[in-house]
Order: sequence, then structure tokens, then C-alpha cells
Amino acid sequence: MVTDASTDPALDAAIRAIPSWQGAELEIIPIAEGRTNRNFRVTAGDEAFFLRLSEKSTELLGIDRTAEQDSVRAAAEAGVGPEVFVYLPELGCLVTRWIDADPLSEGDLEREEVLRPVVDAIKAIHAGPSLPAAFDPFRIVEDYRRISEERGVSVPDAFDGAHAKASRIEAAFARDPMPQLPCHNDLLEANFLLRDGHVWVVDHEYAGMGDPFFDLGNLSINNALSDAAQERLLALYFEEPTDAHHARLKLMRIMSDFREAMWGVVQQGLSTLDIDYVEYATKHFDRLSTTMADPRFDDWLETARGI
Repeated sequence: MVTDASTDPALDAAIRAIPSWQGAELEIIPIAEGRTNRNFRVTAGDEAFFLRLSEKSTELLGIDRTAEQDSVRAAAEAGVGPEVFVYLPELGCLVTRWIDADPLSEGDLEREEVLRPVVDAIKAIHAGPSLPAAFDPFRIVEDYRRISEERGVSVPDAFDGAHAKASRIEAAFARDPMPQLPCHNDLLEANFLLRDGHVWVVDHEYAGMGDPFFDLGNLSINNALSDAAQERLLALYFEEPTDAHHARLKLMRIMSDFREAMWGVVQQGLSTLDIDYVEYATKHFDRLSTTMADPRFDDWLETARGI
């Protein structure tokens, strides 16, 4: 399938800005997956690339493009990310080398032979150089509420109860804060590519310096890890996890869903993609209400206070 780039002005502009593609016969195939951007596979001769076009309003989602680029390049150097081919910030365009690998499927992370290289890749990202932006889940949900209201989007009543619980989690973590590390902060199964036991991590849009437990909680709940898989996750990351590690993982699973829920709310006032963000927000608020109501919540708070 060959797409005529001239029917898409933004795509056409990006292609014309890449000198090595001028005069080449390109095969351009839209990629349906994606909740924020428009994505394409571009084949030029015997080379394949991933091309992403983003909208200008994405900075309102807490995305820092400089931090993203630094994270992508650091991941590539560590062998756990695709090589950047060209970055055209003025056009909202990022092109990376295509990785011939498969995204993870539901249930894959229940198997240690898959979870292990995934954790290795996350640890490689966490060991990378400092990034020029911060990611704070406690502030980002507040930012999303403010932006939503400014855009005329109704914020669900569930926000207030969730925010009260989030404030208690933040206070517990502040008693003994983790070192701020470079984090990915969007560890959906589709953002992992697996081939022959090796994992690459893609889509670093939300990268920033933050608490590594957000990555672990985000990975855990977004991929519906069972209790046994959560235990393996902590053992692979820490070798000898403590009770406090277990408690912080549980609490950051809550913060991950709070972020996802509010991301779905704010996107209702920002995105032009044909995605049901109301349904997305509702799904995460519903799951959030369940996890916040866990009778172990207060015990997790007490245990999490000391790493």
C-alpha cells in the first residue's frame, strides 16, 4: 500500500524536510495504534522507519520534547530503544529506525522469560543520564484538572476523593523519598517490542526525572500483572525487595490509574483524534475507585514511609 503524501499536508511537509528521501520511492503505511499522535511506517529502498507526527497542544499533557529526545537517544545508546533518524521539532516530527520486533500481548508479562528482559530495559532507562524535565504524578493530575476546566471539560466528581488519597500517598513517600531517576512514565504493553528475548522500549513522550516506583506501578497496573507477577517484578528490580517496596508499588498503581483517568479527561479538550476519551477516563476512574478502596490502603501508607 502506497500513500500519497500530498493528501496530508503535515506528512508531506515532514517528508520534504528529509533530504535523503527526496526523489526516493517511498511506501507509507498509516499505523492505527496511537492515542496521542499520528504514526506511519515509511519504507525507503531497503530501509524502514517509524514516523510520528504530533500536535502542538501535546505540551499541555506534560510532554517535554527535549526530555523525550534525550530519553530516546539514551535508550538507543543503551541498546533498549530505536535509533533516531531525524527529529524535526518545528514540524512535530520524529523519525526512528524501524525495529523488526513484536509488541507484547496481554498476559506476556506473567512469564518470567518476558518480564525479565522488560525489567532489564526499564533499569537501563533508569540508569541513563539526567533529563531536563521532571515528571511528578501528584502535580500532573492537578495540571490536567486545571487545563480541563479551562477547556470547558467537566471533571468527574471522583477527582476530589482520588486527590485526597493521592495527597496522603505523597505525604507518605515524602518521609523517605526515592532518588529521582530518568523514567519513561508510559509503560503500556504496546510500548515494548520483543524479539529473541531482547526488549526495546518506545514512545518516550512522558519521559522525565521522577520516582522509579511510578514506572513500576505504571507497568504493573497497565499490564494487569497478577500478584505473583508483581512479586517477580520487585524481585527482578530490587533482588531483595522490602515490605516498603511492596507498599510503594501498590500505592503507585493507584497513582498510575489516577494519571490515566485524568489524561482521558484532559484529552477531551485537546485531542482531534477519533478516540473515545470519555470511555477511557471512565474505565480508569472505575478501576481507581476499586484500588483506592482496598482495606490495606492505610497499612500500605504506614509501611511505605520507610524505604
